[in-house]
Amino acid sequence: MDMDIVALSRLQFGATALYHFLFVPLTIGLSILLAIMETVYVMTGRVIWRDITKFWGTLFGINFAMGVATGVVMEFQFGMNWSYYSHYVGDVFGAPLAIEGLMAFFLEATFVGLFFFGWDKLSKVGHLVTTWAVAMGTNFSALWILIANGWMQNPVGAVFNPKTMRMEVSDFYEILTNTVAQAKFVHTVSAGYACASIFVLGVSAWYLLRNRHVEIAKRSMTVAASFGLAASLSVVLLGDESGYQSSEHQKMKLAAIEAMWKTEPAPAHFTAFGFPDQEARETHYAVHIPWVMGLIGTRSLNTVIPGIDELVKRAEVRIVQGLKAYDALQQIREAGSTTAVTQGVRDAFEFNGPDMGYALLLKRYVDDPRKATPEQIRQAAWDTVPQVSPLFWSFRVMVAIGVFLILLTATFFVLSARRRLDRHRWLLSVAVWSIPLPWIAAEAGWMVAEFGRQPWIIEGVLPTALAVSNLGATTLLITLLGFVVIYTVLLIIEMKLMLKAIRKGPLDEHSPLVGDVLRGFGRNPSRPFAPGS
Repeated sequence: MDMDIVALSRLQFGATALYHFLFVPLTIGLSILLAIMETVYVMTGRVIWRDITKFWGTLFGINFAMGVATGVVMEFQFGMNWSYYSHYVGDVFGAPLAIEGLMAFFLEATFVGLFFFGWDKLSKVGHLVTTWAVAMGTNFSALWILIANGWMQNPVGAVFNPKTMRMEVSDFYEILTNTVAQAKFVHTVSAGYACASIFVLGVSAWYLLRNRHVEIAKRSMTVAASFGLAASLSVVLLGDESGYQSSEHQKMKLAAIEAMWKTEPAPAHFTAFGFPDQEARETHYAVHIPWVMGLIGTRSLNTVIPGIDELVKRAEVRIVQGLKAYDALQQIREAGSTTAVTQGVRDAFEFNGPDMGYALLLKRYVDDPRKATPEQIRQAAWDTVPQVSPLFWSFRVMVAIGVFLILLTATFFVLSARRRLDRHRWLLSVAVWSIPLPWIAAEAGWMVAEFGRQPWIIEGVLPTALAVSNLGATTLLITLLGFVVIYTVLLIIEMKLMLKAIRKGPLDEHSPLVGDVLRGFGRNPSRPFAPGS
């Protein structure tokens, strides 16, 4: 039953996180695109760029509202479903989340209102500053969230206090400059930029296929293709940095992604295709590309990447070492004060403390890890291996889509430079059908990041199975179903609103109701249109 509770808690948080991340990348990317488009408007004075900004801003607003609605719930889940996790690392994990709310989200939410209602109340430059503030707030929000998540992947700048039985901040600057968090941030926001670029590209291509809003569509595609090409290239390059960080701090994740069961001579090959078999500990029908994994994972030709079998043996050693720290901790707790125990006990705890999390893996099999049998230690060591097949395929789906998006945006970048965006209708159709691909890649990327960390909620420190609240399986199941239903309804509402806005299209200034519409946006319908509008 305990493991059922853990599985249900993971499933609930995973479901809400994946739903929420359907909205996040588009919000991140569109905020920057809006700022770029309005910058062009301010620099050129051409009204068409103002209309372009307002149209894509409407879609941004719909998506932003849904992102807020789905994201707020996740904050509460830490206390509801993961109460021991919140107690254990709240001092560390809570700080970036608090800063995100107080600095980034408030900045973003405040200026979003000014963006929509300030067109006729602010100067051109003033409104442009507002739009860039929205973009910066959105990206700062992602920064602090990913600092928190990066710490879960690589817990630096914090120490365990045996008096309070909690992790406490020892160096906040080290948390901020965590290399894993930095790599995750730039990789994630680049994915958001690519996602928004393909969205703008696809919707604009749909307009061209129907010969609607042609000038607005062409200009939007030009921005999306150039920005999307840079973003897609960045995703791949920065993803390489994430892979390198995994080889430094999460070796088991890297081995599982590659389905590398045995340690290979350097430089290791990359398995382009295959069917991992976790029970047999081999990959069937594997197709290998020599040297590639060694270069990606270590950036060298002579550094060995350890395989799963070797990493399990290392985990077994760390469990044994962790038991010494666990035993010393129990002596410290029984004494009631670290000053009431011998120096040898304190030294044993300090020396073996970094491995104590591995000893906690034994809690799955025995209440007191010190009473674990050698067989239970071996079982716990194998628990450090995540599910290989989901990681293996999620990573390859993500990479394949990333390469395709580079080719797609590069093609439209060339076409836009040659002013031939509407010459090949089949390419426009490809752009339309490609709209879902960045979301699939983003969700696959989070599968790699979060599945690859298991069985840890904090890498090497706290097993996921110990982090959950003391809830009943029935309660979790009911709330899980409730979240799925509510979030599905929200997703359907968002899709309908987005499709309605897209079908309506940008503002048509020649419609019979133009006066009412323009007044709603702060334009004087009697004023002649600017040249080139």
